[in-house]
Amino acid sequence: MFNREEYIISLIKDMNIIDKLKLGIAFFSSSYINTKFNKKELFEKMDNKLKNIDKTYIMSFSGIYNNTLVMFVMSKVMEFTKEEQNRIAIYLVNSI
Repeated sequence: MFNREEYIISLIKDMNIIDKLKLGIAFFSSSYINTKFNKKELFEKMDNKLKNIDKTYIMSFSGIYNNTLVMFVMSKVMEFTKEEQNRIAIYLVNSI
């Protein structure tokens, strides 16, 4: 049986790089995610990477939040403790 962190990590592992970047942008722009990392810096890095990879990407949150998997992961991570959110953030950043 998976614990909830392992489940979210398994979902992130199966994402392509564009979805991981969209998740990172949503993750680090959310006021509901409490991490010890510099959210603004990580947001800007992921935003720039996504702009370089996906030429159709325009900095519009509607495009990010239309992705069902990104929204599902975000909703689950919001329920986590700060320590669990930090572990997910570390995994996400290292997987990109």
